[in-house]
Amino acid sequence: MSFCSFSRGEVFKNHFKPGIYVCAKCENQLFSSHSKYEHSSPWPAFTETVHEDSVSKHKERPNAYKVRCGKCENGLGHEFVNDGPGKGLSRF
Repeated sequence: MSFCSFSRGEVFKNHFKPGIYVCAKCENQLFSSHSKYEHSSPWPAFTETVHEDSVSKHKERPNAYKVRCGKCENGLGHEFVNDGPGKGLSRF
């Protein structure tokens, strides 16, 4: 099991072992390694969450949402709509 906390920067950017990334604060399941992909940003990149309620999203601007843990509201970064590796996919 891996832990995800974007406050630690690049700790998991190049980590591609199978597993579930969980909130560093409350261990809520956030992302699966199956949805992780290489990206030029300095943080890990995922196309989807493990569960629909894994994260909460708050719109910041067109095609960009502030993302928090769905359980404890720990800040996780952003979702960028249509910025993933395929057509119509998001990047978390």
